[in-house]
Amino acid sequence: MYDETLALVLDFDRRKPAASLPLKLDALFRRLRAAADDPAGFTIEDEIWETWISHSDPELAAILNAVIAATASNEYERAESILSTLLARAPDYAEAWNKRATLDFLRRRDDDSVAAIARTLALEPRHFGAIAGFAQICLRNGDPTSARIAFEVALRINPRLVAVRIAVEELKRAQPITIH
Repeated sequence: MYDETLALVLDFDRRKPAASLPLKLDALFRRLRAAADDPAGFTIEDEIWETWISHSDPELAAILNAVIAATASNEYERAESILSTLLARAPDYAEAWNKRATLDFLRRRDDDSVAAIARTLALEPRHFGAIAGFAQICLRNGDPTSARIAFEVALRINPRLVAVRIAVEELKRAQPITIH
């Protein structure tokens, strides 16, 4: 599953987002890339997250917000139950899959988290949060090369990820690439 997910990460710019995602995301991602050094980029990034969390059905968005609250309160079983119901109703809700990945990561269920990341990326190839999460799992599982690749892809999508940029620099220092 890790190799397949890494392939999805690497292929992000050749795949189309799911038709269920709002079209305004395309413009937001163009603006985000153009605002790499502009403080307005933070606002654009926030707009992307708000768009991902939202849903055309306000009830589903409210359910996702309940998942976020339960997860933040460390009520993982409750969050998992709500997520299962939500994903049964809305299997194409990319951010719900990302929240499943986050919940599984927090519970140290790395294989389940990677599977949920793959579902997220199948729906939203540009999901820099899911890609950075995959990189964290790679690090936790002793694969710094895949982690660095994923982090670098996340930065190509969102150059404003300061912590990710720092992680890449640390990985470069720890494992410099040499050409013989």
